[in-house]
Amino acid sequence: MIENKKKPNPIDIHVGSRIRLRRTMLGMSQEKLGESLGITFQQIQKYEKGTNRVGASRLQNISNILTVPVSFFFEDAPGEQPSNSGMAEASSSNYVVDFLSSSEGLQLNRAFVKIGDPKVRRKIVDLVKALAAEADSE
Repeated sequence: MIENKKKPNPIDIHVGSRIRLRRTMLGMSQEKLGESLGITFQQIQKYEKGTNRVGASRLQNISNILTVPVSFFFEDAPGEQPSNSGMAEASSSNYVVDFLSSSEGLQLNRAFVKIGDPKVRRKIVDLVKALAAEADSE
């Protein structure tokens, strides 16, 4: 039997996940982004899942609304040529994307950036490192 369902292109999935990442980083709902674009939140869901491909002009509008360059949506895309910085940086940026895509990572990031005192921020980083080291030793 011939499979009629077409799988989403990996680039479309990646671009959609980057749209979702940036939208959630800004605390914006799918509905709000859809309203800004004159489309439904269901269409935003389809973009974010990679089910529907985002056209060039629409991607330009999304980049303006989410205040990032269009290139943001293609960073670390599958099949992308590695940069001169090497693979270590690429894997670390994937780690950051994974962290910011999690609910806890997003909450932590939003709260952390509100702390104005650099000494307090440094102490928080030291605390998290100590907790991670403790967890590693167990």
